[in-house]
Amino acid sequence: MSDNLDKSLERESIGLRIVWMLVFTLCWQIAATLLGFVVLIQLVYRVFYGAPNASFLAFGDSLSQYLAQIGRFGTFNTEEKPWPFADWPTAREPDGEAAHSIPPAPHPVRDEEPKL
Repeated sequence: MSDNLDKSLERESIGLRIVWMLVFTLCWQIAATLLGFVVLIQLVYRVFYGAPNASFLAFGDSLSQYLAQIGRFGTFNTEEKPWPFADWPTAREPDGEAAHSIPPAPHPVRDEEPKL
């Protein structure tokens, strides 16, 4: 009796896993397309400004880690489901070029007395 219950639960578990794998395959397609756009935007930004954009560096890194999480789940390397069931991956420090930075604009000097 217990053996039949275990086999039934295993079939149900693998059935649910297949559903999740199909959902995450769709997420993979969307995320990979989005990463392609980030790559193109970074390339154009690098050509015009001489360095990559810091926001796109961070987003691109976290998005690529998300794709890796989907790949690990889909290939049965982990049972942990990716985002939204886990936290979104945090971006790491870039190993490549330093990001483009814009120095803050100086604040105008204000008179202490109101002008009439």
